[in-house]
Order: sequence, then structure tokens, then C-alpha cells
Amino acid sequence: MPKFTTDKLRNIVLLSHGGAGKTILAEAMLHTAGHTTRVGKVEDGTTVSDFEPEEIRRQSSSQMSVLACPWRDSKINILDTPGYADFRGEVISATRVADAAIIVVSAAAGVEVGTNQMWNLASERNMPRIIFISKMDRENADFDRIMADITDRFGRECVPVQIPIGAEADFSGVVNLLDPNADAPGGAADAVEEARERLIEAVAEADDELADKYLEGEEITQSEMIAGLKQGILDGLIIPVLVGASTKQVGTTELLDAVVDFLPSPADVGNVTAQIADGAVSMSPDSDGPLAALVFKTSADPFVGKLSYFRVYSGTFTGDSQHWNANTGQQERVGQVFEVRGKEQTAVPELASGDIGATPKLNSVLTGHTICLRDNPFTLEDMEFPSPVYLMAVFPKSQADVDKMTSSLSRITEEDPSLTVTREPDTLEVLLGGLGDTHVDLAVEKMKNKFGAEMILQVPKVAYKETISGRTRVEYRHKKQSGGHGQFGHVWLELEPLPRGGGFEFAETVVGGNVPREYIPSVEKGVSKAMTGGAIAGYPIVDIKATLFDGSYHTVDSSGICFEIAGGQALTKGVQLASPTLLEPIMHVQITVPDDYTGDIIGDMNSKRGRIHGMTPMGNSTTMIEGETPQAEMLRYATELRSMTQGQGGFTIEFDHYEEVPAHLVDRIVEQLREREAARA
Repeated sequence: MPKFTTDKLRNIVLLSHGGAGKTILAEAMLHTAGHTTRVGKVEDGTTVSDFEPEEIRRQSSSQMSVLACPWRDSKINILDTPGYADFRGEVISATRVADAAIIVVSAAAGVEVGTNQMWNLASERNMPRIIFISKMDRENADFDRIMADITDRFGRECVPVQIPIGAEADFSGVVNLLDPNADAPGGAADAVEEARERLIEAVAEADDELADKYLEGEEITQSEMIAGLKQGILDGLIIPVLVGASTKQVGTTELLDAVVDFLPSPADVGNVTAQIADGAVSMSPDSDGPLAALVFKTSADPFVGKLSYFRVYSGTFTGDSQHWNANTGQQERVGQVFEVRGKEQTAVPELASGDIGATPKLNSVLTGHTICLRDNPFTLEDMEFPSPVYLMAVFPKSQADVDKMTSSLSRITEEDPSLTVTREPDTLEVLLGGLGDTHVDLAVEKMKNKFGAEMILQVPKVAYKETISGRTRVEYRHKKQSGGHGQFGHVWLELEPLPRGGGFEFAETVVGGNVPREYIPSVEKGVSKAMTGGAIAGYPIVDIKATLFDGSYHTVDSSGICFEIAGGQALTKGVQLASPTLLEPIMHVQITVPDDYTGDIIGDMNSKRGRIHGMTPMGNSTTMIEGETPQAEMLRYATELRSMTQGQGGFTIEFDHYEEVPAHLVDRIVEQLREREAARA
């Protein structure tokens, strides 16, 4: 039987703006619970959560960390997440498998941009929440100001269950408002009584029976308060607010108690929907039920190889057994099962329904896959990661890295599904895409540290194309005599532009057999080959129709290759005579920003040769701006938008169509291309 049953489990995710104190809070919780001998420091690289070399060097979290933290008779699985927007994929994975969230708010900084974003993410999943006001021992820590900010942003359902004793350097503890016998610090009796009355009122509002007692003036007992508070949190009607200072370990005992006492277990959350062959089925969190576990993270561990992190939604996950990958239809041999605490893995025989753990060396399993039993297959809801908005061309640093490049890119995207690798067919570049510059840079660092593959990043080429804007007729005669059989092919082509997106058309109107029928396919082949390089800067030629209307041949010296050469040379010559133009890809963009920034964004888009199609109010004082702009102007937009909106803006971008480059920009683009090619030579 698993050590911790489903009702004794708590799966919580720590969410906040970057730097609000999630990692040090997790560190304090582990130490308070007796699982570490000291509280590590982020700046020293000694925390349990931030153990990757890149995190230690940057002194900030870049990946989700799983921290098993038994407390009292329960087990809390803490999911510590990055606060920086570039690593939103890690947050999405963590919120997918957590049952509740702790929103961490810095007492010194207040509700920040990332706090709002994390709140919205938790709201989308209807997650029960606790707000923890951290850093009460810091300068400018003001509980009343922070509470006013919280209720203004998130509503009156945010209610303190504690008030701090002192502030800044004088912060020394908390008063538990649920304990009617708790002593108020000197001079704070009225504040404590007022806060306790507000808490009783909030609990009563969330429970009809308690509301009747409250309105009739009857006393609500402490046990009724606790039960009512727990149900109110589960229903999303109450968001309790706690306070503390992690570096002093003040408030962490109370927070651990609150997680166990008030936040839901997987049993409280109830059933989940899974897909089966003939539809959907509701699965209860029963350890005796059929196995269904979701892999929510994959990691390349330097010691045990590939490590798959999973949450059990039904059944019991046992080691030394055969399981089934429902997504690929492949059998998997499961060896050890681990309880995870940062980089530390402790082998356990099995994990109950609702628990979180990891297992190594699953060959076919990727993030988002469901592990089950072969004779009872299920698939659980996958995770939807944001599309990449920041692309960089990636190249091996040396010849030794060439062979490692493909496998390293595959493994890094396996670890982080919010990264993508694509090959641009027009430029032949391999593009690494992520949610920002830091995200992509860190991926390259990881490939070097984990897989020994050094990569170079460069700004991607824009996939320009060329076309013609005029009509022309052109002749080309291929003739070569050097003893024996010679070479002869003679063609007349008519070139004309096609509508944008028309591609390439070849036609022939030859009469009288001037070009024999068997040579016409060779002419078309030569024309097609020549379209790979245009007259302006060697970009592919598109949107053109070539008609073979005349020519001549020699009965002995003509051949297919002769007419292929003649066709290609005729096209190259004709394009130069038909007013060639440069085309650039135009992207459709949707930019969502707070209303205060719409003017700045529209002005910036205009400066990027953009066209605004419309603006749509999105609620919560945000607006979506829709338009189109050249790809060349958007290569760094993820970084630019973050700077312009203080991290509050987001956007999506996709290819729409090609348009002519304004004439005054063509020479500059051609010069930049030559400089880039020279630098690579």
C-alpha cells in the first residue's frame, strides 16, 4: 500500500511575478518540515529548486521543480515555477497537474505584472488559491497597502486569515485569526478584531447555513469556521491571505498547516475526464481503479538518463512492471519509481492515485503522454503550450558539433515543448523558436552543458522572393561546337507576371515543329531550375508565367540538355528585362496589450510599415490590435513588445502573403544580404 493515500496528498503550484520569492519560500517550507538541514540561498546557488547550472549562474528559476514535502500526516508536492515570462511553458505544465495554487506577492513590490498573469492562469483552470504575502521583513513592507492592492485587483474574496506582528525589520510573527484565543500584539487588538470579523463574514457568505447563524447573531465555532473556509476555498468563493518572511522562516509553519488543512486533496477535487476508444469516461481518483498517469515534464538527467515526471490520476503506479503508452500504442518497461525533491530522487515501490513522481528511461513517452495498462487504455487531456514568437537561426559551432546538432535539438525540445525546431525551406536555415530571447539563449546553453553540442545563434534570414512586373519576349540560342557532335538549342520565351500567390506556370504555343515535342519538357525543366535565383539578389522567382512560343533545332546537334540550358538562360535573361521586383513576407499579427499602451503600440506598428486592421476590447482593460506588417520588421518584436509594455503585452504572428518591397528599401536589403554572405564566407 502506498505510504500516502489520496486523501493525504496536496499538489500545489507556486506562482508569482519573477523575484517575488517563490523559490526561497519553497526552501523555507522544506527546512521547516525537516527535509533540509539549512535554508539555501538563490544568490549562492544552494537552493533545492534551482539546481540546473543555468539557473545557478543566472540566479533565477528557468524550469519547474518538483519538491516532495511530507508535513504532519500528509504529503505536499510543491511545484516551484519560474516567474519570468519566457518560461511560461513550465508554468503551464505545473498548473496542469496541480490541484491548488499559492500566489506569492512581495510585500515590498506589491501586485506586479506577472502576479496578474499568474492569477489569470489559475483562474482559467478554476484553481483554489492561497495568497502568501512574502518578504514582510523587507523595507517598504506595508501589509495594509498590499491588502488594499490585492482586493482592488482580485476582489473582496481575498481575505486575511492572519495579520502580521510588526513590519520590515520589526516583523516577528503572525496572529492567527481563526484562533479566538490568539493574543493580539500591543495596540493591535482593534485591528485583529476587525480582521477576524471580516473573516467570519466571508466564511458565512460562502455557506448558507453559516450565513443564517451569522445573521441571527449566533456564534460560529472554530471547527465550523475551518470547515466553511475549506469549502469556500474549494468553491473559489474565498481566497485566504497569509503572510511571512521566508528568510527568517516566519509564517512558513502556518503556511504548511494551511495547505494541509484548507487546500483540497485529489480526492476533494474529484473525477477527471479521459478519452477511450469509443468516447469519454469519468475517472475517479481511486488507487484501486484502472491506471492513468499523465507525463507533464521530461528531463535529460545526467545520471539516470531520460526522466519522465508524471501525476497519477487513477490507479496505483508501481515500479518493476509493464505499462502502456496510450498515445503511441507501445509497451514500456517501468523500472524504478521515484519521489522527487529537486535533483534528489528517492526510490519508492509505488505511488497512490493523486501523487506525483518520476520514472527513468521510458523510450516512447513524451510530455503530454498518458501511461496506463495495455488492456485498459486511456488518454488524459494534454497540455497546450504557447506558440513561439522569437525565432533564431541555429548553426553548429564547429565540425565536431554537426553530428550532435540534430539529436541535441530533438532532445531539448523533448524537454521543453514550448521550444520548436523547424527548417525554413526557402532559406534552408534551421530555426529554434521560443517565447523570448532568454528562452532561446538558455536552450543553447543547455545543449552545450547537457549534450556537449555548441551552437551559434543568428538572426534568421527573411525569405524574400523575386518576381517581374512587366512583360517581355526573350531569345536565347545555345550553340557549342568542339569537334564531333555539337550542342544546339534555340528558344523564344514570353514572360509575364501572375497575380500574387500565382506561383509558376509554363505554357507552349510552338507551331510548325520549330521545337520538337520531345524537347519541350526539357525547356520547362530548365526554366524551373533557373527560377531558384532571381536577378536582384538571387532569391527564388515566383508569380511568373513563361510561354515557349518559338525556337529552332538541329537534327544532329540538338538534345534535351541543350534545350534545358537554353530554357534556363532565356528565363534568367528575360527576368532582367521584365522589371524585376523584390517581394517580402507579410505577417498577420494580433497584439494584446493594456489599454494604456494602445497608442504606443499603434505608433510603433506604423513605424514598422504596418497596417492596422482593427482594435477589439478584450475586457480587463485590455485591447487586441490586429494588423499586418513585414516579417523583416518583426524579428525582434517579442523583446521590443516586452520593453514597451513592461511585460504586459503578448502577441501571435503567422505568415499571410507576399508584397513588393518599397523601391527605396531594395538597395539596402541587397547590401545587407551581401554583407551577411561575406561574413559567413
